[in-house]
Parts: sequence; structure tokens; C-alpha cells
Amino acid sequence: MKKNNFYYPSIDGKTKIHGIRWEPEGEPKAILQIIHGMVEFIDRYNDFARFLTAHGYIVVGEDHLGHGESVLSDEYHGYFGEDGNAWVIADIHQLRLMMAEEFPKLPYLMLGHSMGSFLLRQYITEKDARYAQGLAGIIVMGTAWQPKIMAEVGKMLAKLLGTRKPGKTAKLIDIIGFRNNLKRIENPRTNKDWLTRDENIVDGYRANPWCSFHFSPNAYYHMFDGMQKAHDVRRMRKLPEGLPILFAAGAEDPVGNWGEGVRKAFMVYSENTPCDVDIMIYGDDRHEILNELDKDRVYEDMKDFLDYCLDKNGK
Repeated sequence: MKKNNFYYPSIDGKTKIHGIRWEPEGEPKAILQIIHGMVEFIDRYNDFARFLTAHGYIVVGEDHLGHGESVLSDEYHGYFGEDGNAWVIADIHQLRLMMAEEFPKLPYLMLGHSMGSFLLRQYITEKDARYAQGLAGIIVMGTAWQPKIMAEVGKMLAKLLGTRKPGKTAKLIDIIGFRNNLKRIENPRTNKDWLTRDENIVDGYRANPWCSFHFSPNAYYHMFDGMQKAHDVRRMRKLPEGLPILFAAGAEDPVGNWGEGVRKAFMVYSENTPCDVDIMIYGDDRHEILNELDKDRVYEDMKDFLDYCLDKNGK
């Protein structure tokens, strides 16, 4: 397995986007692009990427604007920029174009986790769903179906707090958004126990400065705006017929309303798109199913779905 760090210019015109590419030793059979979540970074997917390279996949991903190494300075952590969500989507697409140019014959798949799941759901409906064309399949992981009023209120609060400058925090939105995340966990050990049952992962997350900054009002505003686009049924109706989409989540994930929000998203896509939609809910798992105690099972299931996508596309 070969692991390489690389950089490319962001659409914002000033930031260098940091990416990582994991490659198998032998001939690759497909590419999976991972879109990471809120307040994390792409190297957190290293273990899963190594697993997939052992099965012939190239895995690639980038640190979004305001995350990981894709910042101008520390005050830019948690800040997307003036055109926020559109810039993040553009950087994701630019990475896909770079990989597709280098490996034009390989099937292309994408996985989005948490905030990345909303970015992916928005991404595939961009430009009248033209971005979905050419994809062999997608995994929507740790997602939700948020009420419209939630996004509207979130955008309003973010605007009141100020969305123009980096270095600002949105602790009020943090409190509102995360206040119930521990309610089904008996005697939680930390405030991040809702992520996974694996205490080592939780402790590592809490100790890492790239996972402990606060989102800015700017990033919250653009994230909520992106959620609204991801929920737009008119956009998703234009998705290509037969595109394999897997919704995967933990039944104890508060982000997905303990499974109900994920099922809602699955039903909306099943009823309003021509896609090949499936769902997997893991009984005791929390938000990060790739970091759960049963991650070996999850890894195998995700690989099986990716292999199914390749078989369906005749690859």
C-alpha cells in the first residue's frame, strides 16, 4: 500500500487544499473518494482506506476548507469562507476531476460521512445532477433528515452571530445542536461518547486539536444552506436511473435521530428518485460506524456494496 499527501489550490483563490491518496500495490480496480465530516480531517479514515487498498481500491480524500491542513492559519479552522458551501463543493469536484484525469478508465465511487453526507447529497444534485453522471455508486453515511425549520433557524442564528470573518465561534449553535446527543447513553464518560463506543477513538478525538475547534457562524450558515439543497426533492428527482445509493448508519446515532432520520432519508430517495437505494442500520453503533467496536463487520459490508456497484456497472 502506498500513501501520499498532496496539495492543490482551492477555488477560494488563496488556500492550499490538503489531500491524501492511498493506493494498492497491484493494479487498482476502482477509486473511492471520501468526503469527511464536521470538525475532523481526512487522515481519520486511514484504517478504512488501508482495508480497501488491500482489496484493490484507490482511496482519496481532502481536508475541506477550515479543516485539517486546509487552512491559512489556526484562526481559519471552522471557517469556510465568503462563498462557503459552494467552495467546499467545488474543491471536492476538483479532486474528482484530477483523479478521473489520471485514471480515466477506473470506476468512480464516493462516500460522505456526517456533514460529508450532506455535502455528497448536495454534490450529486449539482448542475441538474450532472455531477452524479459517471459515478458507479455512493455511500451516504451518518446522515439525517433535518426539519426545514431547523436549517432556517440555524442560518438565522449564524447571521446574527456574524458570518464574514474567521476567528469567530458559534457556541450558542453548538449548545443547541449537540444538547441531546448523550441522552440515550447511560453514565457517559465524556461529552463525545455519542461518536462511538470505542473509548480509545473518543479519547483520541478529544485530544486532537483538529477535532476540538469550534465551528464558526460562517461554516454553520453554509452547512445549513447545503442541508436545504440536499433535502430538495426537485433536485434529487433528476438523479440518474439505477445509481446505487447506500444509506449506512448506527441505530444509536443521535445525528440520524437514532435511525429515524436515516430511514426518512432512505424513504424520500426511494420514492422520489430513479436510483437503486438501499439501507443498513447497525444495531448498537453510534455516529462513527467506521470507528465502532464492530468496524470489521462494517468494513466488509461497505466493501461488499462497493463491489456490488462495480458488478452492476460491468466492471
